[in-house]
Amino acid sequence: MVCEVNFDGLVGPTHNYSGLAHGNVASMTHEGLVANPREAALQGLEKMKSLMDAGYAQGVLPPQQRPDLGALRALGFTGSDARVLSRAAEEAPQVLRAVCSASSMWTANAATVTPSVDAPDRRVHVTPANLQSSFHRYLEPETTARVLAAIFRDERHFAHHPVLPSTPAFSDEGAANHTRLCGDHGEAGVHLYVYGRQAFGGDGVEPRRFPARQTLEASQAVARQHGLCAAQTVFAQQHPDAIDAGVFHNDVIAVGNGPVLLYHEMAFRDEQGTLDALRAKMATPLIPVRVPAEAVSLDDAVASYLFNSQLLSNPDGTMTLVVPGECQEREAVWRCLQGHLLAGSNPIAEVVVKDVKQSMRNGGGPACLRLRVALSGEERAAIAGRVLLDDALHFDLTTWIERHYRDRLAPADLADPQLAHETLTALDELTRILKLGDVYPFQLA
Repeated sequence: MVCEVNFDGLVGPTHNYSGLAHGNVASMTHEGLVANPREAALQGLEKMKSLMDAGYAQGVLPPQQRPDLGALRALGFTGSDARVLSRAAEEAPQVLRAVCSASSMWTANAATVTPSVDAPDRRVHVTPANLQSSFHRYLEPETTARVLAAIFRDERHFAHHPVLPSTPAFSDEGAANHTRLCGDHGEAGVHLYVYGRQAFGGDGVEPRRFPARQTLEASQAVARQHGLCAAQTVFAQQHPDAIDAGVFHNDVIAVGNGPVLLYHEMAFRDEQGTLDALRAKMATPLIPVRVPAEAVSLDDAVASYLFNSQLLSNPDGTMTLVVPGECQEREAVWRCLQGHLLAGSNPIAEVVVKDVKQSMRNGGGPACLRLRVALSGEERAAIAGRVLLDDALHFDLTTWIERHYRDRLAPADLADPQLAHETLTALDELTRILKLGDVYPFQLA
């Protein structure tokens, strides 16, 4: 039986609020605040545990090695680790903040995955995202590729592709701009790729305030790598006005699972054309759940991350929507959830509220924190390492977080060489807990 496994990213020990993500309103708004890495990691882990307890398959992905001292040395900072950090803090504080970013927690950006049921060779296909649109995320793909290759290592079941060229023309932000729609997970699906701009050609209609991070050319290249044909794909442009309102990825304005597509009316530049293309190619009838702007404004959608919720399939055909606590704080959003969605004629039968405030303040909700991978029973059995969550792993990870993470971290603390030492010690232990082998640069040196 094919089921969806949500691989959540563990929040790293250097979780901080540096306001690095231009176009991410929450990230920019909370720049400079004191963060709580321990609380952030425990909040994310609690979400994973609650979904596991509810019967959903749950996996774990480790954080990146931070601070990235190798990146600082490549930029000309020399001397001991302490000297490198102090010079960077003095001469290029924003660069130091970038190499300490814990943004890999948002594993929706880690890669794009095609399940074996859709691939010509009947293997699961994986392409790590290049994340070239921002320096702090550009540092991630090399380690991400090693981690994914270590977990999905059996070549009989898994195929790994190279990161796309790290140029603006092939800017790729991963599964945050990709949704697979189908009947159940074991049926052939249609892949909706959403892009913000076209690098070659196009009519030039793009956002004016914030950058469009995903290109059509990148989405097309990933589809080609995975062997998908025209009958299996739909490419749709994100609405430029939504990007300018702070919708930096499609998963901030739309979420889909099975045959259901929950979206804001401003999600797509050509709303009707997108729906028509999906209906024409899906074997199972599409169930669009449209939220009009009069019910939830773009500002409320971005502030609450209503659409950055997890839409989960249940065995009885219903669906559960996992929303961040901020949805309760916006009257219009909560009213929409209780009336328009739960009382509407659609499969969404339950709304579950989760506190992921530490992540939300940096601009990532429940859907950002997970990478969805549809796997058969044989493919799940072929996963290497100890990354599928159970009670024992949850206990070990909780203990690990409480032992290694600080409960307070301000941007000024990032220059502390002791933080770098603490982080490497923690990550070395984590790879043993998860049984991944050596995946970090310091382990491979």
